[in-house]
Amino acid sequence: MRLTKTFKAFFESEKAGGLLLLFVTILSLCIANSPIQTQYIAFWETQLGPHSITHWINDGLMTIFFLLIGLELEREIYKGELSSIKNAALPIFGALGGMVVPAGIFLALNFGTLTQNGAGIPMATDIAFAIGILSLLGNRVPTSLKVFLTALAVIDDLGAIIVIAIFYTSTIAFVNLFIAIGILGGLFILNRMKVHSLFPYLIGGVFMWYFMLNSGVHATITGVLLAFVIPFGDGGKKTSSYKIQHFLHKPVAFFILPLFAIANTCIAINSNWHEGLNHPNTIGIIAGLVIGKPLGIWLFSFLGVTLGICVLPKDLKWKTLIGAGMLGGIGFTMSIFITLLAFKNDGEEVITYSKIAILIASFIAGTAGFFWLKQTLKKPIKKTKKIEII
Repeated sequence: MRLTKTFKAFFESEKAGGLLLLFVTILSLCIANSPIQTQYIAFWETQLGPHSITHWINDGLMTIFFLLIGLELEREIYKGELSSIKNAALPIFGALGGMVVPAGIFLALNFGTLTQNGAGIPMATDIAFAIGILSLLGNRVPTSLKVFLTALAVIDDLGAIIVIAIFYTSTIAFVNLFIAIGILGGLFILNRMKVHSLFPYLIGGVFMWYFMLNSGVHATITGVLLAFVIPFGDGGKKTSSYKIQHFLHKPVAFFILPLFAIANTCIAINSNWHEGLNHPNTIGIIAGLVIGKPLGIWLFSFLGVTLGICVLPKDLKWKTLIGAGMLGGIGFTMSIFITLLAFKNDGEEVITYSKIAILIASFIAGTAGFFWLKQTLKKPIKKTKKIEII
């Protein structure tokens, strides 16, 4: 299986970005529990206009992240691994299982409680972290595993976006929502009229984001919607879609996601932090990510292949898929993002304990996935030079 240049660029940027995310997360946690703890946490809560710095990052800059996710998804649908039912079926089934089973485990522990709204938290996979861990295994990783995990994570993020739109929207200001939809319709007309200049789409996207922000629907949804009205054409280097996608790779991987990680992991961990881990909410998050993710991904993939809907690539084994499922349990970015939405009215303590649970679960999932794959993947055969004796 050959990888396209676009996919290679995406994989490489996400690989380095994942390692950077790990570094800044550890750094942020250290500073948040240092002598300058109060000033550090207060900085991220500083008001800039109507919102805090953290809010602008979460609702503003993360829209750009979702724009990139939308562009990647569009490319995969038109030209990549999701362009045919045969290729797309396995990661689709895997992603579905990786959302349903973790959410089911969480709800089994939290149904009827004040924290049942957090069912979407263990459904997400962090692309950057998952690929960053996979990259540590070097050239022993088969191409099909890279493609499977990346496609699964992209579909997973799409599922998370749908969950955000449906379940984490409280009150809706319909006038603002209709204006945002109207702008989207106008941009779609420009697309059909073959207007390829990026300028009107980006300006329209900014206005659409503003009205979406004030509609009650989470503003980051704008990023995905905008991605699908930007002209794709033949997907070549001269197309608008390719240009903006190529441009966004590095800013998202090396600036936006690290900034999100720093702002949202400035967690002051007190001496009794472990007491929050025996709550059904935190148990549900950890169990959902560590157990539910690999179980759901493997089980649904197995059912899909058994029913003849999916095909397991020749260089993938079922035990390898378990390792991919473990890496799928690294929730981090999207899980924290959904936590902020799910518990925005439930107090800082619930959010803090949920973040700690996500960090613990992501660490366990990433470590377990790395060592599992290290044991199950074959080491590459080293080519030896022939020595001629004269």
